Amino acid sequence: MPVSQVSPAVASPNTPGRPDASTASDTPDTPGAEGGRRSRERDAFFDNAKFLAIVLVVVGHSWEGLRDGSRAVAAGYLLLYAFHMPAFTIVSGHFSRSFSFRPRQIRRLVTGVAVPYVVFETALNLFRAWNTGEEPRITLLHPWYLTWFLMALFIWRLTAPLWRALRYPFTVSVVLAAAATASPDIGGDLALQRVLQYLPFFVLGLRLERRHFEALRDRRLRLLAPAVLALGALAAYWTVPRMNPDWFYHRYAAQELGAPGWAGVLMTLGMLGCSLLLSAAFLSLTPSRRTWFTALGAGTLYAYLLHGFLAKGAHYWDWYEGGFVNSAPGVLLVTAVAAAVAVALTTPPVVRAFRWAMEPRLEWFFAPEPPARAGRDRRTAAPGA
Repeated sequence: MPVSQVSPAVASPNTPGRPDASTASDTPDTPGAEGGRRSRERDAFFDNAKFLAIVLVVVGHSWEGLRDGSRAVAAGYLLLYAFHMPAFTIVSGHFSRSFSFRPRQIRRLVTGVAVPYVVFETALNLFRAWNTGEEPRITLLHPWYLTWFLMALFIWRLTAPLWRALRYPFTVSVVLAAAATASPDIGGDLALQRVLQYLPFFVLGLRLERRHFEALRDRRLRLLAPAVLALGALAAYWTVPRMNPDWFYHRYAAQELGAPGWAGVLMTLGMLGCSLLLSAAFLSLTPSRRTWFTALGAGTLYAYLLHGFLAKGAHYWDWYEGGFVNSAPGVLLVTAVAAAVAVALTTPPVVRAFRWAMEPRLEWFFAPEPPARAGRDRRTAAPGA
């Protein structure tokens, strides 16, 4: 794949431009997939990035119960949370570049995001109630655990045309994120804190073109990327006893974390810079060629949602109790098992088994699409989504 010589510094998220036809998509594709339903050729780079990111998400959740026993694990946990969801969100934004409320796009948004949200928000809450003895708390307006991302993706995608119309969308999104971090009254309804605090990453992805991602493949940047991640790991190790890890979840206002509102504004800007730098390093190291796991990148929504039952179950069922699991060999074993689970949950058998919940057709629910419009949408939908 040829590498553009355009410097990343030129890739301003505020630069107007039409969606890149090689990657623009009608589908709510990140973290998710279409399960191979379409036969069009996919972009290996983005499938690789999604697969690697979902593996890091699952591994990060497996480390959650090990943080208290190891500063190194706690540092690795912070490092992952500093960039894996930001990188996911950037790719999500990039695949929203062509969203313009066409009927086919609305159908995909409902069947690929809204329906999985309802199904898994309900299922995860019932799973929690069954294991804890609590009353089920299913409101659909207050996402719990993993489902916040689906709620956020639904809102972000609906607003995509607005961000494309603005002159300085990235700047506006940063202002909104900083304001949210200083506003405790926003609360948790519709995951609005996370919707707004992660918004700059989505808007950035929305404005980036394929050539900007290719610029990250520059040999000098790829040689520099491991050093950036290593410095991030050292910074995370230093941060562990000095910073509340809840800052990395982006679900609280500064006042809820015991800090004044102005500190939230500064933290938003500082963490945004760190996350973008680490995300760039991650994407720079992502292979652009087809690999053994490229095809599995089409199943990341399945792994993202399904692993939540095991991640929470590990706490409910006391899997983290005992000395071995907190030893160095135990941590390595937990990490390997988590990575294997991530791989397994993206495979075709899992996709086929759960497609009814992740990608229902719902043809009975939608009005028939005029043949001329359907054909035009299929022709304009890009490959690689």
